[in-house]
Amino acid sequence: MTAGPGLELPEPNTITRPYRGLSVQDVDVPLTTDGIGALLRQRDIYRRTAFLVLRNNGTTALVAVRPEDPARLFSPVAEMRVLAGPAATAWIDEPSVDVSNASALASAALARRRDGVLAYVVQGRFEHVNFIWRPEPLTIRVTEVVPPYPPKLLAMAEQAVAFDEDLPPVRLVLDSVDVRDLMDGHPAARYLLPCRGSGVAADAEVSFLDCHPPYQRDWLLIGCDRSVAFHEHFYGSQPARVDLCPRARAALRPGERLLTKCCLLERDIQLDGATAVVPWGANLDEVRAALRALCGIPPAGSPRAGSYLPAGAVPGSGS
Repeated sequence: MTAGPGLELPEPNTITRPYRGLSVQDVDVPLTTDGIGALLRQRDIYRRTAFLVLRNNGTTALVAVRPEDPARLFSPVAEMRVLAGPAATAWIDEPSVDVSNASALASAALARRRDGVLAYVVQGRFEHVNFIWRPEPLTIRVTEVVPPYPPKLLAMAEQAVAFDEDLPPVRLVLDSVDVRDLMDGHPAARYLLPCRGSGVAADAEVSFLDCHPPYQRDWLLIGCDRSVAFHEHFYGSQPARVDLCPRARAALRPGERLLTKCCLLERDIQLDGATAVVPWGANLDEVRAALRALCGIPPAGSPRAGSYLPAGAVPGSGS
């Protein structure tokens, strides 16, 4: 068995995929390179084991290993590297965490971040264990119209992040287009909103385009290009308008990872640089596909699914 740099340090956000590749063992040797090396020279490891979490009297170390013969069920350790000793490894008990999910692991780790810690080992749901190395979640801004709150696109993105085990750690940040702020900023005698789903109550000053109300010459449309097209069809004219299109707003933040929606897109997704666009009535598969595209991951089910761009890279940037 050799010990040294043959096994490279993990990239930030590395977790064990799948987490059966991590073995957790209680040991009675010092958690030093010499102590761990002496121990592993006496032990075989399972052919799928890539990492060991070793625990001794409340202290923890993370070790990368390579089996001598991956074709055999168990074989000696061919190579090992202590990635993080007790001073650089934190053990976290958090029974609610799905340890197969990188975002959940990152959230648990960052809630307990400590200077000098590189590896956060989490014992989570069903007492299963995984680790995350130097968590650096990718920020994705979700540009969406509110009310209602929480907005549907954000809720769907959170749902996709929670179950897609291929995604790197993701931090979703709401960038809201607030209908009420647009109304407050553009005083008018009457307002015409696209639909009752806006969450604004109807009254003498507010009507909804999807209800085809009687035409009012002095109303102000708070809507997008599709709403203008509907208005032209219903009433034969173009109204005064304040644009609420979240896709148009997303264009003001070039280079940032953005997830948004557009009613001009009826199905599938569009990727424009670092912006992913889903239909206004997107399903969960489309939202998931958009998030994967933003993270540099092929569509679910493709042969390369599971790989992703390193932290800081932007789809389409050549990073």
